[in-house]
Amino acid sequence: MTWAHLIDELAAGQPLSESEAESLFAAVFDGGVPDLELGGLLALLEQRQMSQQELVGVLAALSTRVFQIAAPNTQWRPVLMPSYGAVREQPNLLPLLALSLQRLGIPVLVHGMLSGERGVAAAYIFREMGIMPSASLAQAQHELQAGNLAFVPTGALAPALADLLALRVRLGGGALARVLARLADPFGGTALQLIPAAHGHERTVLESLLCDVEKCALLFETRDGEPVVDAQCRPGIDLVRDGVSRLLFDAEVTPRCAHPLPAAGDLKGTAHWIGAVLEGRIPMPVPIANQFACCLYGTGYAQDLNQAKAIAAVETGSLAAA
Repeated sequence: MTWAHLIDELAAGQPLSESEAESLFAAVFDGGVPDLELGGLLALLEQRQMSQQELVGVLAALSTRVFQIAAPNTQWRPVLMPSYGAVREQPNLLPLLALSLQRLGIPVLVHGMLSGERGVAAAYIFREMGIMPSASLAQAQHELQAGNLAFVPTGALAPALADLLALRVRLGGGALARVLARLADPFGGTALQLIPAAHGHERTVLESLLCDVEKCALLFETRDGEPVVDAQCRPGIDLVRDGVSRLLFDAEVTPRCAHPLPAAGDLKGTAHWIGAVLEGRIPMPVPIANQFACCLYGTGYAQDLNQAKAIAAVETGSLAAA
């Protein structure tokens, strides 16, 4: 099939088969599509929601282009956090969740961009708290083996994916690239992946995809695209494991009245506030404490959800999370 014919098919609303989607994105990732045709293809794909079979094919192409890293020798699954959001309305509290898990000895790998999209990127907050990005996967492996949190830039994890994300500057959009980035798995299926969805339909598609490829993941909706729940109003949180999805927490209907949060754009204030929560001087917001409990259960740190809730209540100072 020629590029022109493929563009015509997509423009007519025709879906791609799994094999067609895999072949197309193998060419995209490998730089095998001419610039003009690439722009047209990506523009068409941005205009519609990809089907489950298309995403399975794209994920197959992506999986062979993500460098792999060995999971640390612990009894718990590592937690994989993709940081590709643009947090503008609330402070970016991804580092709070990541560091809360890491201090219990659970391996945590965060991967993402080093800059924010008109918002405060998690990388900025980690740097403010003294956690520098790993220059290579070898360095990230060393950090994880030493019991530290590791942050890996996308370019070190999957150069082809970083190139696709960089096209947003030239072409705009980029929703599809961000979805693919959230699905990147350097642990080859052994990690608990935290997968944010932009809206209900995307969550449904991703749920079917994660069940189909038998990933272990927490799936939930977020407004800003980061893999941490809204600190003031918890979304529903599903655990996908062994091809089955289970709802762990229902979505809250109304926001909670809780301890004031730092301003969304206050980098230093957010870092200091996270430090105060980790030191026990401020309770963790209950929705994030609930997600923390889900992570404890999903990684195997807790044997069941009730035990996870109890541990979370003690560790976070949020008794309402029990």
